Amino acid sequence: MGHYDPFAPSGGPGLFAFFFILVFLLVIGVFLFVLVAGLRQWSQNNRSPRLTVGAVVTGKRTRTSTHRHGDRHTRHTSTWYYAAFQVESGDRMEFSVTGMEYGQLAEGDQGQLTFQGTRYLGFERTSTSIHIQKRSLL
Repeated sequence: MGHYDPFAPSGGPGLFAFFFILVFLLVIGVFLFVLVAGLRQWSQNNRSPRLTVGAVVTGKRTRTSTHRHGDRHTRHTSTWYYAAFQVESGDRMEFSVTGMEYGQLAEGDQGQLTFQGTRYLGFERTSTSIHIQKRSLL
């Protein structure tokens, strides 16, 4: 059996093998890049000082994704929660928070925000916002 040229105009197994290896290497490369970036951020957070500053909750948001597994009836849904704060210096910061923390925070809450780099460590409320809802009379 002869040698297959991956760049031969007729294609064939050589071209398929070339693209298969290329895609495989790209996937491995992206995986390693994400892994290294995550480890770098984790290391930077560990080297950063823990700070506690006065802050106000300025916003909240969620991100949801749904994944199907095999058949059409099996799904998995994931939700990520985020809270935005404005600190005493005027800077705005957004952190990933747990669902419980997200549920306990309200826009306008004032308190002490504790964080380390990009890592949220907690928020201790000192005063809550008052939301007044107008009700129309029928």
